[in-house]
Amino acid sequence: MVRPFSRKAKKSAPLKTEDEELEEVVDAVKEIGEEPVDVMGQPSEEVVQGVVPFDELSIEEVARQLKVSAEMVIKTCMDVRRGENVLIVCDPTTGEIGQALHESANERSDRVLLIVMPKARHHGEEPPSPVANLMRQQQVIIAPTRYSLTHTRAIRQSLREGSRVTTMPGMTNEMFSRGGMSADFSEIKQKISDLGPYFRRRRIIKVTSEQGTDVTFEVNWREWKLDDNGICNRPKMLTNLPAGKAFIMPREGSMNGTVVIDGSWESNLVDEPITLVIEEGMIMDVKGGTIAATIRQEFGEAAKRLRSKDRENVWTMAEFGFGMNPQARLSGNVLEDEKRLGTCYFSVGDNTALGGNSAVGIHIPGVLKNASVWLDDTQFISKGEFILWD
Repeated sequence: MVRPFSRKAKKSAPLKTEDEELEEVVDAVKEIGEEPVDVMGQPSEEVVQGVVPFDELSIEEVARQLKVSAEMVIKTCMDVRRGENVLIVCDPTTGEIGQALHESANERSDRVLLIVMPKARHHGEEPPSPVANLMRQQQVIIAPTRYSLTHTRAIRQSLREGSRVTTMPGMTNEMFSRGGMSADFSEIKQKISDLGPYFRRRRIIKVTSEQGTDVTFEVNWREWKLDDNGICNRPKMLTNLPAGKAFIMPREGSMNGTVVIDGSWESNLVDEPITLVIEEGMIMDVKGGTIAATIRQEFGEAAKRLRSKDRENVWTMAEFGFGMNPQARLSGNVLEDEKRLGTCYFSVGDNTALGGNSAVGIHIPGVLKNASVWLDDTQFISKGEFILWD
């Protein structure tokens, strides 16, 4: 079977320059009076009874809600202390969030730096060298950016130097104020901690769905990550916000079967399911209309930047996890989608942050809405419903 990246990809559209976006965000963080924009270009379709839709809020109320969430991040999640070096990294899509975090952090420390870097092209792309060098000198790094910095060398180096880091890929003003960010992270922390005994000595995971998912793989049960709970208060800790998931790296070469992504891929809700055909831990084919062609092109371009012997590694099945945040919504932003209670997800590409050997500079997750999941012979998710404690 021909691997997806070896197919002839369509020519990509020329990338937009960042100059105009950079100027806009600099103006925006200086003038709170401008009307906030949904940077995803996708207003939330979720209507919460009794809650005013976010895009109908006044400018003052938007600013107030951003401030409340920023204070929660600074005080509760990151526990910023007096005199700590704090770096807030945003891009042209997250300037208002970066400014709110900067103002809140300044109430705790007088060593706070806000930097606006150019928007990346995909998840896992390295930040510019000046930003990476600054990261290594910080005790606290907070990164609300359009694309994830989690799986980058810059973050790994910062963690080795003792930083504690939270990343918020794809964060919007609306997401920052509502949904998964409004959860009780202490409760989530307890629920995730309670999973430990159920994982013990179980090494075979099977995932199925009515949409066609049927895949099996092995894990090292000792490697489950159970600290994505929103609390990041010690050196060398790393989390996403909104938090609330348990995840692990599939044993390399062990995954076989089919995964059908029917929730979201990267930062978009899925209209037509995406089918991944997997053999020995690698994607051998991608199906799903135009989105499949886009995926092949994106990963193909990432492969071209690697040495020839490493190129096929962009198709590594890098991560598996499931959501534990009851307030998270399926909105088309994978940062929140993969945390929603009952969903599960698979990520493709770089697995080095989890101890793997696929250092490929791209890491993209896809979310399944109504899958069933087994650990050996114990089922704990049934058609998207979490049943472990029922």
